[in-house]
Amino acid sequence: MLIPNYKKPLRLGKVFQGQDFDVQDVGASISQYIELIIFTRHGEHRFRPDFGCEIWDLDFELIISESIWEEKLRQSLLRSISRYEQRLYDIQVDVHIKEVNKFYPLRNVNEIKKKVEITVSGKMQETGEYYRFATSLYLSPLSA
Repeated sequence: MLIPNYKKPLRLGKVFQGQDFDVQDVGASISQYIELIIFTRHGEHRFRPDFGCEIWDLDFELIISESIWEEKLRQSLLRSISRYEQRLYDIQVDVHIKEVNKFYPLRNVNEIKKKVEITVSGKMQETGEYYRFATSLYLSPLSA
C-alpha cells in the first residue's frame, strides 16, 4: 500500500468537510523535507536532537575562511539528509557563499549580505529518477 505524500500546510478545514488532505508527488515531498532539515536547528526537535543542520550555529560565527564554512555546512547537511531523507540515495550537497551588495538610494543605505546557495542532488529510491533541489538563504545583514 502506497503512503500518500500530503502537501503542506495541512488544510484541516477539508477534513471537517469530509474531504481528504491534498497530496503531492514524491519529488515535492522530498523538497519540503529538505527545507525542514535546513530550517531546523540541532536540538530543536525534542525526540531527535540531531535532526536539522548547523546553519543556525554557523550564521553568527565569524567567517574567517569561506571554504571552511561552506564545507562545515555541506557536511552537516549531507549527514542529516543521508540519515533522515531515506527516499534518496547517491546524495551530493553543494554549498557556496556569495556576497550581495544592495544600495537603497532613497534611504542612502548600502546593505551587504551573505547569500548561501545550497544544491542537493541524488536519485529517488522509488523510481531511480534523478532528483535536484536548490535554494538560497541570506545571512547576517550588514548596513552602512
